[in-house]
Amino acid sequence: MEQRPAAFAAPKGIPEYVPPESAGFEHVRTTLVAAADRAGYGLIELPVFEETGLYARGVGESTDVVSKEMYTFADRGDRSVTLRPEGTAGVVRSVIEHGLDRAGLPVKLRYAGPFFRYERPQAGRYRQLQQVGIEAIGVDDPALDAEVIAIADEGFRALGLTGYRLEITSLGDAESRPAYRALLQEFLAGLPLDEATRKRAAINPLRVLDDKRPDVRALLVDAPLLVDHLSAASAEHHAAVKQHLDDLGVAYVENPRMVRGLDYYTKTTFEFVHDGLGAQSGIGGGGRYDGLMATLGGQQLSGVGYGIGVDRTLLACRAEGVAPWSEARCEVFGVPLGEAAKRRLVVLAAQLRRAGVRVDLAYGGRGLKGAMKAADRSGARFALVLGERDLEAGTVGLKDLVSGEQQDVELAGATDEVLARLRA
Repeated sequence: MEQRPAAFAAPKGIPEYVPPESAGFEHVRTTLVAAADRAGYGLIELPVFEETGLYARGVGESTDVVSKEMYTFADRGDRSVTLRPEGTAGVVRSVIEHGLDRAGLPVKLRYAGPFFRYERPQAGRYRQLQQVGIEAIGVDDPALDAEVIAIADEGFRALGLTGYRLEITSLGDAESRPAYRALLQEFLAGLPLDEATRKRAAINPLRVLDDKRPDVRALLVDAPLLVDHLSAASAEHHAAVKQHLDDLGVAYVENPRMVRGLDYYTKTTFEFVHDGLGAQSGIGGGGRYDGLMATLGGQQLSGVGYGIGVDRTLLACRAEGVAPWSEARCEVFGVPLGEAAKRRLVVLAAQLRRAGVRVDLAYGGRGLKGAMKAADRSGARFALVLGERDLEAGTVGLKDLVSGEQQDVELAGATDEVLARLRA
């Protein structure tokens, strides 16, 4: 017996979406993008990989993302490149490179696609994660912060989600952070921390507050909170953001211990959390980044944005039993009985597709029974059944696959009849 080669499998930690389940993934992504589109955010298509230095400088070398999780390699020109682990640094780089900030401000952009982090795979935490993100660059306005948050909230609402909450805080500004940093480092110096954590505290003490180990978290109970040491300007900005959210009817809770995993955040910082997902409860988040553009070589312009996990949002929909999408591949399925009928149905299918109807056909010379099973599996609402006798009579059988009722309609007017039935 001939030995077959071993079958390949997808890389570990990479989710795949195949029909019919992929309909849910597509609906979630499209709904989140639509919420941003309605607010005037234009599409930006980013490279899947960038120079490694972009993330080292922009995201922060002390972050887990840069120090532990990036897919970095040398290309054939011996240049160090990295698969994108997040979107903001790439967007800011593109804004600077193409001079988008030289026109009207703010620059409002949206993006969607895969991002890559070498993490321990588990439910909701993948090595290839899908995100929808937006960035508004060039204006430091609390109302813009609130708009960004409200767009994410609107996307979740449009999906029918209710079991999430918005957590918000402020990470201060250039005036308040240095004093708080010194205060936090003084506090951490008095704790029995391991050597690795002490090194992290020396580089960026805020990273220690994000430590998930229970023994370390217990030591941090009495740590000073940045929200209690904001400058007057930061405190005013934070209060204004919350007021705008109140005006918009966007509910939130304050989480003064929140620390995002990227170093560029300042002032407004937020996360959407869904407790139905277990340990990986975050479904999206973001904040303001006042110094990032200058760090990457551009103007001293502020920005604010978010990244929403499409994978996790889909898991949240499943956790709530929310499925506002159809898994049907098509609306109409053609069942030809004979070659002459197939030729005519191919033309009819093309006419319906031009009219905006999703149509598929039974190919391969299947019999009636097999073709009707395929029609049922497709999820179509109607089947068009055409045989030799129907061709002679100038009619086609139009079968409602929900009720099971079938009637003959004029073949010449079949397109209009199907459209009328679908719109009824």
